[in-house]
Amino acid sequence: MRRLEEITAGNLDAAIAVSVRPDQEHAVDPVVKSLAEAYVHPRLAWPRLIRDEGRAVGFLMAFFDADFAEGGEKPDLRSGLWRLNIAAGEQGRGYGRFAVESVAAEIRRRGGTVLTTTWHPGQNGPEGFYRALGFRTTGEMSGPQVVGELLLT
Repeated sequence: MRRLEEITAGNLDAAIAVSVRPDQEHAVDPVVKSLAEAYVHPRLAWPRLIRDEGRAVGFLMAFFDADFAEGGEKPDLRSGLWRLNIAAGEQGRGYGRFAVESVAAEIRRRGGTVLTTTWHPGQNGPEGFYRALGFRTTGEMSGPQVVGELLLT
């Protein structure tokens, strides 16, 4: 049975052990960096281990109501998927879709209607995966990453 688990001392090593294929490492930071970011941004980050039948198969980190406004502009609050790592040997089994659907459900539960994420464009990147789920680009960039949104209707 697929489920999300809050990161605890009991599953920390399993979470850190999740790693993508070597040809994908340029496109997503390792779990240990996500956990460090979650530590320094505890009100923003929502890290979760993805398990199936007790196996650690992936990791996600979401954010809720983050202000993307620059400078003195009015707030631009967004919620979405900050990081998604599916273990190399577990890809192609629907865990990525499960992760996105789980984050979408949490955003809806909190009253949101849009899921935002970013991805590295190019070869071996996740653009095809996100587009197949219905994400559309916003025309924005976040550093070298494309910003995409999924309307939650």
